[in-house]
Order: sequence, then structure tokens, then C-alpha cells
Amino acid sequence: RSYPDLLRRLFEQEIPEIFDGTVEIVSISREAGDRAKVAVRSNEDGVDPVGTCVGPRGERVQAIVNELKGENMDIVEWREDPAEYIANALNPAKVLDVRFDDENEHACTVVVPDDQLSLAIGKRGQNARLAARLTGYKIDIKSESDAADLNNVEADNNDIDDEDQLMSDSSSNMIEEE
Repeated sequence: RSYPDLLRRLFEQEIPEIFDGTVEIVSISREAGDRAKVAVRSNEDGVDPVGTCVGPRGERVQAIVNELKGENMDIVEWREDPAEYIANALNPAKVLDVRFDDENEHACTVVVPDDQLSLAIGKRGQNARLAARLTGYKIDIKSESDAADLNNVEADNNDIDDEDQLMSDSSSNMIEEE
């Protein structure tokens, strides 16, 4: 039951739109027997990829969950915009902001409301881990108040850098004047 392609095959079997290519599975991240995240997109205008996979009253996804003996399933919409995709992947948590790392193009910090931090991270870090694998990004999750504190520290450091620069500029001017 942990065969990597098993989940993809089950989706193709239960969801005709995946089998015929109307809806496409872009990525799968799974901890077999416990939880999986599946990113889907529509190749046809007007087709909701997540709704198509869930099915009426959740019947389609429930058939897959039953086949996998109750494994939890999150179906998320793939987006071309990495920030939107990462926010979708962290469902059910609400994402306020996604900040990309200037030094590592596949790393980001995600800001969530304080009361949603544990939901975003998940039990034993599972939600964050699955979202990171699904999207291909290293995801650092911060609460809104921690992110605000971090911004204040960064702003203070920038002020210090500016003051140091002013001091060095003025001292170099003094040297030139002598």
C-alpha cells in the first residue's frame, strides 16, 4: 500500500477526468497510511480540479480514502504563482503572506495568524513537511506576531547599517579634507 504510484493509479481509476486528462495530477506528497496531499490542475476552462476530484458529497475522494484504509487526503489546487501554490498546499491553515528567500530560490517563510500556527505546522510537523515535498520549497512557518518581531529586528539592523554607513562616509570625507 506504500507503492509510490499507487495513489496516482487510484485517482485515475476513481476519477474519469484524471484518466482522460481533463484534470491533471501535478504533484503528490504522501506519508503512507496517514496522510497525503495531491496537487491538481484543470486542463480545460470551467472545470474545477479540486471539486472534480472530491466529487458530489465527497464520494470520489472517499472511495480512494476507503481503499487506503482511512488515509487522510488533502486535494489542493496547483497554481503557477508559487506563493499561491504554497498557500494552497498549507490548507487547511490560512496563509497571510509568503516571503521568498533572496539567497535560496526554493526557500520561503510563510506567515500565518497566531491561532493557526499549530494547524499550519500540523501534528509532528506533518502538514508543513507534506506541503514542502508537494511544492518543492523549504517552508519556514512563522506566526504573525513572530514575523512582526522579526521585521522589527531587521528594521533595527538596517538602521544600524545606515548609521554605520553614515559614520564611515563622514569619516572618509574628513580624511579627504585634510
